[in-house]
Amino acid sequence: MHYTSTEEKLMQEMWQMEIVDAHEHLPPEHVRTDATVDALTLFSHYTRTDLITAGMQAQDYDRMLNPEIPLEERWQIFRPHLDNIRYGSYARPAFIAAKEFYGFDDISDETYRPLSERMQYENTPGIYQRILRQKCHIRVALTQAGRTDYDDDLLVPLMPLDTYGMVASREDIEKKATRFNMEVRSLEDYLAVAREGVAQLKTEGSVGLKTASRPNAAVNRQAAEEIFESILAGEQGGNTQPLRDFLMHEMFEIAADLDMVVAVHTGMWGDFRTLDPKHFIPIFPQHPRTRFDVYHMGMPWVRETGVIGKNFPNVWLNICWCHIISQKMTCSALDEYIDMVPMNKIIGFGGDYGRPVEKVYGHLLMAIEDIAAVLGGRIDRGLMGFDEAVSIANKWLYENPKELYKLNI
Repeated sequence: MHYTSTEEKLMQEMWQMEIVDAHEHLPPEHVRTDATVDALTLFSHYTRTDLITAGMQAQDYDRMLNPEIPLEERWQIFRPHLDNIRYGSYARPAFIAAKEFYGFDDISDETYRPLSERMQYENTPGIYQRILRQKCHIRVALTQAGRTDYDDDLLVPLMPLDTYGMVASREDIEKKATRFNMEVRSLEDYLAVAREGVAQLKTEGSVGLKTASRPNAAVNRQAAEEIFESILAGEQGGNTQPLRDFLMHEMFEIAADLDMVVAVHTGMWGDFRTLDPKHFIPIFPQHPRTRFDVYHMGMPWVRETGVIGKNFPNVWLNICWCHIISQKMTCSALDEYIDMVPMNKIIGFGGDYGRPVEKVYGHLLMAIEDIAAVLGGRIDRGLMGFDEAVSIANKWLYENPKELYKLNI
């Protein structure tokens, strides 16, 4: 990569900053160190999408990552697709990680075996500290792995809103109620259980609840109560959407009461039309006390998401995942967000990874490149000074997520 002199100076400043990584899927470290890893681990997680789109069969992808199959056989599954995906933003962090942590300039027929040996050798306790804290300067990473059993101050969990925002059966209701020695005879009783449950998640360290932007109807409490009563009676089937919509809104209020954030996945994934950020436009003003962290720029609806961030005081825009979807789209949108959105409402980085923790560094490098390109361009056009740009970068990478999630750091 070639950078302008302004970009280089900004990047040097950002590499000295502490970072709040505002979105990961990292499990406790032992899950990683207990597993077998190799060069193909670097092509897990989001790279799957590009591999499948390039022609790899889903079952072959699963075989590619199965450590019980010989590495050479798995490499032959992967190799025909490598050149088709290597230039994409999803793949770039894998190559960055191979070079930065293991000393290999490329991942190829010649290097995949020694790279795999080196990765397994380094897959030891302390790997999170070495990569996240020492290399990336990440003070805290907000992580979503459906659990709260983290034993240090590096990973801070968010939990799925549906943990209590959805009921599947009478047995599900009873299991949740028993956890708190409570009895549920009505929807109101269940809401009391949900409040207790979310409060417990907060005591276990969770700072927010995660949901997704989907089509939703106006709340109909009567319909929700009728559905809940039928579930409580042991009946199955039927349209439960009115109950889900009702519980979602109740969970937003519970989050506000407990001073927790609601993170909202928008755009990018499968039939992304169902995840349009505009679905939540009527919801934000209904819950003015609730702080919403809107993920992923709503890609591809990046402009609409910018307007949402401009218009609603209880909405923050989180650029997590975006840098590895498309650096070009991210830079273009982020430049427009400076025109539209207050600087305290933008969150600049979230790696969004699970097992391949090495790729967090590559993603952070790409995020720093993008922020430097956007702010550097503004400096060079005379729209802001260098110190102002550094201050903005620090807001995006540290201060804003710290303040939004009220992190004690």
